[in-house]
Amino acid sequence: MQSEITIYTDGAARGNPGPSASGYMALRGGKVVAKHFSYNGVETNNYAEYRAVILALEWCRDNLKDAAQAGIRLYSDSELVIRQINGKYKVRSGKLMEMHRIVKALAPAFKTLEFANTRREDKGIAMVDKQLNLLLDRMEKIGVQERYKLDNGQTIIKVD
Repeated sequence: MQSEITIYTDGAARGNPGPSASGYMALRGGKVVAKHFSYNGVETNNYAEYRAVILALEWCRDNLKDAAQAGIRLYSDSELVIRQINGKYKVRSGKLMEMHRIVKALAPAFKTLEFANTRREDKGIAMVDKQLNLLLDRMEKIGVQERYKLDNGQTIIKVD
């Protein structure tokens, strides 16, 4: 079995802060093995970007039988988040500090874990971004007082 996993993550916020969503798509051997998109409520874009990374790594840790032997390469279009995770930028925001700590705590679960910045136009990032925008469109359309079930049936989101 091929142990290399490629992950594309993205976060979106309409306003900063504003309604936000996070998501990822994980591939093994070029085939999608997981994808997830979730609504965060009103948050910053940086929060949404970090949450996408955390959701992806948690999925890998919890669902890959060979997680300890897996090589993970995670792509994000957030230069800030990738440079903070890679130690190039300091983390100053309290909320982001906690999320950064979570990412670092998840890292030892994998044989190798690389974080790379890529352009928004990257095919994988563009696919995740499209799904996040569709989710934000749906959330805007239904309003904030209703429950909403994602099409993939994986997540029920209650919006306060």
